[in-house]
Amino acid sequence: MASKHPDIAYSEGSIRVLKGLEPVKQRPGMYTRTDNPLHIVQEVIDNAADEALAGFGKKIKVVLHDDQSITIEDDGRGIPFGMHPEENAPVLELVFSRLHAGGKFDKGQGGAYSFSGGLHGVGVSVTNALSSRMEVTSYREGQVATMVFSHGDVIEPLSVRTSASGDRKQGTTVRVWPEAKYFESATLPWAELVHLLRSKAVLMAGVSVWLTNEKTREQLQWQYKGGLRDYLMQELPADPMFPLFEGEQYADNSEQFSDGEGAAWCVAFTEEGAPVRESYVNLIPTPAGGTHDSGLRDGLFQAVKSFIDLHALLPKGVKLMPEDVFARASFVLSAKVLDPQFQGQIKEKLNSRDAVKLVSGFVRPSLELWLNEHVDYGRKLAEIVIKAAQSRQRAGQKVEKRKGSGVAVLPGKLTDCESRDIRDNEMFLVEGDSAGGSAKMGRDKETQAVLPLRGKVLNTWEVERDRLFANTEIHDISVAIGVDPHGPDDKPDLSNLRYGKVCILSDADVDGSHIQVLLLTLFFRHFPKLIEAGHVYVARPPLFRVDAPARGKKPAAKHYALDEAELQAILEKLRKDGVAEGKWTISRFKGLGEMTAEQLWETTLNPDTRRLLQVQLGTLDWLETQITMSKLMGKGEAAARRELMELHGDAMELELDI
Repeated sequence: MASKHPDIAYSEGSIRVLKGLEPVKQRPGMYTRTDNPLHIVQEVIDNAADEALAGFGKKIKVVLHDDQSITIEDDGRGIPFGMHPEENAPVLELVFSRLHAGGKFDKGQGGAYSFSGGLHGVGVSVTNALSSRMEVTSYREGQVATMVFSHGDVIEPLSVRTSASGDRKQGTTVRVWPEAKYFESATLPWAELVHLLRSKAVLMAGVSVWLTNEKTREQLQWQYKGGLRDYLMQELPADPMFPLFEGEQYADNSEQFSDGEGAAWCVAFTEEGAPVRESYVNLIPTPAGGTHDSGLRDGLFQAVKSFIDLHALLPKGVKLMPEDVFARASFVLSAKVLDPQFQGQIKEKLNSRDAVKLVSGFVRPSLELWLNEHVDYGRKLAEIVIKAAQSRQRAGQKVEKRKGSGVAVLPGKLTDCESRDIRDNEMFLVEGDSAGGSAKMGRDKETQAVLPLRGKVLNTWEVERDRLFANTEIHDISVAIGVDPHGPDDKPDLSNLRYGKVCILSDADVDGSHIQVLLLTLFFRHFPKLIEAGHVYVARPPLFRVDAPARGKKPAAKHYALDEAELQAILEKLRKDGVAEGKWTISRFKGLGEMTAEQLWETTLNPDTRRLLQVQLGTLDWLETQITMSKLMGKGEAAARRELMELHGDAMELELDI
């Protein structure tokens, strides 16, 4: 088959083999971060920190020079510079110019590094490859060895001299000039460098770390004797709720883990602010976390859950999750792992599976002991965790408005009005479909809307706001009026309000009054700003109709009474007008559904003849009204409700005056 592109040759000679540090130069993003040179500098700092971690160094000095080069100096053992027994090249050269060469693969008994961050042997080799110049000096065994590289190649071969009086006895000094073309920005981020070096001091008790900026003449020094505790206390966004929980434990003659593997940790719980969370493996920062973080998380969760179970503190129906314990936790974690496996060369995340069990196995028993020694703190922490679990479960049950095409869909049973001017628009919440039918026929179609409600509305006094929309009737009311549920201290958006008057229209009997109270509860509890702004009303339909016969020149007449008292007043007036006793006819409406459209218009919907009362706060303030409402509508307030009714039952009128 002929090639589609005859000019492009593909043969054995097309295959190119990259040698030495060439792969790093071709694809630097595979080996390090390329947003700025901090990571290649960190590789050198990590080597100095590994010497301190191994117990051979007490000082690390870093200098940021005017020419953007940076010097890292330690007082460790110094890199060996003799000839390698197999490679026939100076070890110093191999370390800085050969991928997968280093002292950290020697993990056996008596190896150079029992614990270190460097694993792949590519760290400082990458630094060298991506630097226009690198100068390395090693002080060791009474001698001083120097080599100079450029873009990974040796430009000044190894030179060795005897130590002079001004030379250090041991240690390594590396000066690096990062090559700008490999990075988006050639400038080292000062704040990140400060954070990195300070964290090294935190994690290595007794080790002094210096940082000098030649350009600004700024000089910083850190030495933390208090270790993780001091560091975390400085970084916390707020005072901790309890004493800090800290510990340090390492394996010794363990069947599962190597001697020396383990972790040091410090944990604080705060009520506010973003939690501080930093973790390290063999002094290497792991900003993306990893399995050691998961171990701490699991250990904390299991210990707190065990305490809650032991003291039977968990309410029925509540299920704890690790995030409930971890949500307000700040921590600094320093893990030591013999052979850590990182995700990628930049080592931002630990992948070692055993680290979960390692850290959790030490943290859990330690925290369980601490909680049972400080039971009061344990109970307070348990209370916070349980509240977090309950909030999470409520959030998971949250019911949103049903939407279509990105906007809330008006309920199908709403018969809307034609006007869009909320100053004139009215919506009547009507009990039942039959009453809704009469209201729809008797209303003014221009300005009056009708929303029939099926059955009695839910008592929402103790319903969480996020669960309101699980009830269809309440969902439809909210969507129809165009306002979301809110609290008295909220600032809801009333710009989408669709009606200037939201009118409760229920039967004049006891059942109707009950529905009226349930709807008033809904508005007071979850739509208080509608009441405050004067948008909620109660319609007063008649309970009785009195048909008076014609007499003389006066035609037959119909009179409507709201209640028994008005009925007696109407009868008394008829008597005074000369209507004989018993000549009138009294009808009692069983419900709005029995009224004709004409009667409903005349008595309840017609603005000229109806009785429509605005709902307002009475003489009590909001809090006192809320207390009264709690007695009336609270599920556990039967005794208080009975006392209230016995005292004021004959003239009970809520301080939601209507």
